[in-house]
Amino acid sequence: MSTSLYPLASLAQIEKTPSHEDGIPDELEQDLRAYGCKLIQEAGILLKQKQVAMAAAQILFQRFWYVSSMKHFGIGDIGMGALYLASKLEECPLRMRDLINVYDLLLQRAAHTRSQILESTSSTSSTSHIRSEFKYTPMSYFGNAFHDLKDALVIAEMQILKRLGFNVNVVLPYGTLVNYLRLLGLTSREDVCTRAWGYLNDAMQTPVYALYSVPTIVSAAILLTTRHLGIPLPSSPSNRWWELFDAEWEDVWSVCGYIMRLYRERSVEERTRVMGMITKKGVRQWLDENQPPQQLE
Repeated sequence: MSTSLYPLASLAQIEKTPSHEDGIPDELEQDLRAYGCKLIQEAGILLKQKQVAMAAAQILFQRFWYVSSMKHFGIGDIGMGALYLASKLEECPLRMRDLINVYDLLLQRAAHTRSQILESTSSTSSTSHIRSEFKYTPMSYFGNAFHDLKDALVIAEMQILKRLGFNVNVVLPYGTLVNYLRLLGLTSREDVCTRAWGYLNDAMQTPVYALYSVPTIVSAAILLTTRHLGIPLPSSPSNRWWELFDAEWEDVWSVCGYIMRLYRERSVEERTRVMGMITKKGVRQWLDENQPPQQLE
């Protein structure tokens, strides 16, 4: 990865990610990235972790997939390892046992939700499907499940450090957003601050923090906010507000596209497919079922 104040993916890594090379479509890879970041956020909330740690974990998670394939590492394991590592980096460490328990809860709930969706869609119109309520079954600390997750957590943290070359510096965008809104005279608008902050958090589910500089991402959040709220900003050729922050229009517009993709309507098939690919085993099973057979020469 190329490095400045923070590492960004190289052009070669962007054009062909390791997961793409292993046969995972780009659209599916982005969905898996987003779902992995959602799991990180949900785990952090349940653990009452600080937002800075959750944000740092999501950025590390996104960087990891430019140097590793989802065929070899599960998004659940890497997300767990990223949150554990980021909590140390941001000096708000978690107990390993607590993190494992929370991720076990999230994985069980995802499996239950997926099975419920599949059952409801496969049931005929003449058969009424009754959804069962999710009930969490805690692990035994002396059973294999706990020790397997513990090993997965330790390995995931080690692999993140190893494959990122111990370059785990993360620059969060929140301070930059406040400064930019102050320069544009928008800090008095609570709705502007709240919405722009939300766009920055949503952008964590996309690869943009591994692709673009923080000023560009913050400019995209401001653009989406002002467009939605109908707030005019100077954009004439001689007076463009984004140039004040050294951001290129094409890059700002590209970041907006990544963020807006998160809000699109998803089909039942798309949602269940992602839930079934949290582990590398699920990814490999999908690849076996969907990759065309290789022709003999």
